[in-house]
Amino acid sequence: MAREPRRPVEDSAEDRAGLGPRRAALKLLNAVTGEEMLLSDPRAAAMVASLPPDGRARAQRLAVETLRNLSRSDAWLAPRLRKAPPLAVRNALRLGAMEIGQGAAGHGVVNAVVALVAEGKRTEGFRSLANAVLRSLAAEGPEGWAALPPPVLPDWIRAPLVEAWGEGTVQAMEAAHLAGALLDLSPRGDPAALALALGARLLPTESVRLETGAQVTALPGYQEGTFWVQDAAAALPARVLAPVRGERVLDLCAAPGGKTLQMAALGAEVTSVDLSAPRLDRLRDNLVRTGLQARVVRADVLEFHEDGWDAILLDAPCSATGTIRRHPDLPQARNGAEIGALIDLQARMIDHAVGLLRPGGRLVFSTCSLLPDEGEVQAAAALERHPGLVVERPEAPGIEPEWRTEFGLRLRPDHWAGQGGLDGFFIARFRKPLA
Repeated sequence: MAREPRRPVEDSAEDRAGLGPRRAALKLLNAVTGEEMLLSDPRAAAMVASLPPDGRARAQRLAVETLRNLSRSDAWLAPRLRKAPPLAVRNALRLGAMEIGQGAAGHGVVNAVVALVAEGKRTEGFRSLANAVLRSLAAEGPEGWAALPPPVLPDWIRAPLVEAWGEGTVQAMEAAHLAGALLDLSPRGDPAALALALGARLLPTESVRLETGAQVTALPGYQEGTFWVQDAAAALPARVLAPVRGERVLDLCAAPGGKTLQMAALGAEVTSVDLSAPRLDRLRDNLVRTGLQARVVRADVLEFHEDGWDAILLDAPCSATGTIRRHPDLPQARNGAEIGALIDLQARMIDHAVGLLRPGGRLVFSTCSLLPDEGEVQAAAALERHPGLVVERPEAPGIEPEWRTEFGLRLRPDHWAGQGGLDGFFIARFRKPLA
């Protein structure tokens, strides 16, 4: 007689065991590491949609923390595994290792993870292995976890970063990645007043940083549009462009719109161009909420041909390696294969943007990348391709001397370590010749 397949415990009955959030977290881990899916993908939201809000939050936190500590979990598990089990089993063990290491009750974690392993036809044969391995980890507990080396980046990104910035700097970046990121806000009006109203920290660059977790939509002033979410580093390109009231400004690759909002708040006549309809919808929603005005155009940047702009902000598509402290899924879901095509696209976008500027107009080029090929090298190449184009010294509140380079600003996750860090960014400001 055929055996009935094992059925997952229903979510309504499993809260005490924590299986629902853990099951969803495991699905997210398998999708990131096995299908190269980012947690920002709409499919990720679907994987947690059946859970109540607190369950969704827990599932996402479990997945993020496991990804943030992946190499550390692997180092803890390696001596206990004679050979690598299937990916789904390995991810279940990684999840359990992270939870035990961070102080969760060992017996509860062991029971839950073994139950999850037992649910899959391809994984149920590894129940005994999961039980033995996780019980061994539980015997060591957080002390064993603390003795492990800190997490390191995968080699595809770590090797070029070490070549560019050195081993010590990369280790400092990895420490910043492990610490994660606090929530930064850009104010529509007075940054000091917003910081005071929210009990938050006013950063030197005039962003406002919340030191404790909060639901953004429940914060005072959200519905009135007094702020929007934007990392302090991501807020700097618009400040470096420094548009003034009445200037015609073009925001290329604009969505989801933080930079558009900044420039509109200064009184510039902003046109925002992006190809993503869903992301442009978010931009429009934020314009309505904040009461700011901008013209929104859905188009491929390279197919947008209106010219004569006073200033252009090009925050170009890139590897996003500067955002790993917020997105620890990125180094696990990518392998660097796409970077060459991105570099070529960035160069074409720079050339196109220069052509759209009026004589004497200015261009800010930025990427949220830690790779010089997507930053300093692009800036140098642009100067070679465009005789007469010059790099101007970036100016904005709070810029620190160590951020300055020959071609602009270089921000890294280890900067402002005592204040919660920054996303990695490169920012260059160019001026087009008058003739």
